[in-house]
Amino acid sequence: MTPTGRGVSPKVALVTGAARGIGRMCALRLAEKDFSIALVDLLLPEMEQVKEEIERQGGRAICLQADVADHSRAKEIVSEVQTKLGRIDFLLNNAGKPMPKGILDITEEEFDRTIAINLKSCFNYIQPTASLMRAAGEGRIVCMSSLNAYSGGVTAAVSRFAYAAAKAGILGMVRALAKELGPQIHVNAICPGLIATEVPKNEVINARGAEIAENGIALKRIGCTDDVAQLVTFLATSDPCFITGQAFVVDGFQFQM
Repeated sequence: MTPTGRGVSPKVALVTGAARGIGRMCALRLAEKDFSIALVDLLLPEMEQVKEEIERQGGRAICLQADVADHSRAKEIVSEVQTKLGRIDFLLNNAGKPMPKGILDITEEEFDRTIAINLKSCFNYIQPTASLMRAAGEGRIVCMSSLNAYSGGVTAAVSRFAYAAAKAGILGMVRALAKELGPQIHVNAICPGLIATEVPKNEVINARGAEIAENGIALKRIGCTDDVAQLVTFLATSDPCFITGQAFVVDGFQFQM
């Protein structure tokens, strides 16, 4: 699925967690590929800055403020994007939130909120978007999981079991939906390792980043947001595409967890 040429209605990408970090970079890279971008985040001022960046490079973007854990708001947003931009060709479920508390310290409310933001949010946006994609006859979906889905987090990670459980749940969801929604819709996951973002500061990277990069990552560096965005862009635009139901680890081969 490649973006259409000039003079033809452009492809549209909906990106959650788009105000900063990986989501921001993915939105910028997709805009460079001539996608119109629907930005979704709670952080409105930061999201508006991303919109301005996209517009400065000649692209089009709209801002939609939302708590991604809210199912009814997700349906409203998908409907609004359809009305304003005419279609949704690519969905990036990127929004997430860390949870550093362990099993003996976390509250039920904190656990439920971690699952809602990191896992349920994918369901919230896939359900209404998949209906539009099916009607259009094609679509691409990528969900942002994490290396923690495999490692369990804890050591070289800010988050612990609740976040790891949510991100592991994404892998099962992606594999199941690849079967359920194929062949029209491709569904994949990405599992980033240690990625340096502008905010919030990663305590592990600040305290141990240089040590982990030197002794525990084959490429001997911490990842950057563009490392992830390049793969997202490929999965959104590759044509032909024989890839679905997969989880791509982007970690420089991190063997020290």
